[in-house]
Amino acid sequence: MTRAFIFPGQGSQAVGMGKALADAFAPAREVFQEVDDALSQKLSKIMWEGPESDLVLTENAQPAIMAASMAVVRILQKEAGLDFAKHARLVAGHSLGEYTALCAVGAFTLADAARLLKARGQAMQAAVPVGEGGMSALLGAEIAQAEDLAKECAAATGGVCVVANDNAPGQVVISGTKAAIDKAPEIAKAKGIKRAMALNVSAPFHSPMMQPAADKMREVLAGVNIRPLAAPLVANVTAAEVSEPDAIRRLLVEQVTGRVRWRESVLAFRGLGVDTTVESGGAKVLTGMVKRTDKDLANVTLDSAADIEAFAKTL
Repeated sequence: MTRAFIFPGQGSQAVGMGKALADAFAPAREVFQEVDDALSQKLSKIMWEGPESDLVLTENAQPAIMAASMAVVRILQKEAGLDFAKHARLVAGHSLGEYTALCAVGAFTLADAARLLKARGQAMQAAVPVGEGGMSALLGAEIAQAEDLAKECAAATGGVCVVANDNAPGQVVISGTKAAIDKAPEIAKAKGIKRAMALNVSAPFHSPMMQPAADKMREVLAGVNIRPLAAPLVANVTAAEVSEPDAIRRLLVEQVTGRVRWRESVLAFRGLGVDTTVESGGAKVLTGMVKRTDKDLANVTLDSAADIEAFAKTL
């Protein structure tokens, strides 16, 4: 079994996340305490008790999702001897999940990952005033159709519209100015795309409108040590392997405004020797995308104590 460990992005958060693992495993409790301490904030209380309106704030959701995934990783490392150098061919993460992936393979400390994601969430939220941008999921659209639609939406409105997430065949997300996103359903219909569905997000993520956030993350990342990786990362913006610290720093900055090439990343896995994906704490969101992209890859999801205990026996 040759594994790619994959880590989820925003949208997989839910009140109660990580609570059952914290109740069952000391290493999980340690992760949540460490993140709370790093942020000088009781993030675990928001994760476990809500309110949901606080959890979904980008600056809270991003470190919370990372913490939940890292709790799974830490349990396996402490109680089952998980060693990414030995048990993983590579890692990958969806958007903020790249920070989790890098933490998992030792590039970032847990405290640094938490602080970076807090800063990233705040910078992304502040980059564009609420109501000026948006995102829309194009259901049933292939990538070339989505790129054409984005160009037409931008041209028709004089605004910004780009492909933000190429998640899986028939599952593409566009991002840009509100007027351009509002135009998408009309143009989608004319192109025979099943549906353009506006997403409940507070900003036009992974678009050029996020440049102020990218500039901020360039500053923040410059002050953080990136240590050697136990396994390489397949980066969102290139869908290719990377291990070199300066390249990782640059790609994490580019990722704020760039496209998440998740479908292309998954398609690259088997060429890199991977036969199994292992999703850590994402409620199977990424696994669903993987199955739509490459049906021949085996999949493991680690969300519950039972999942973790069963997987531990395979190491």
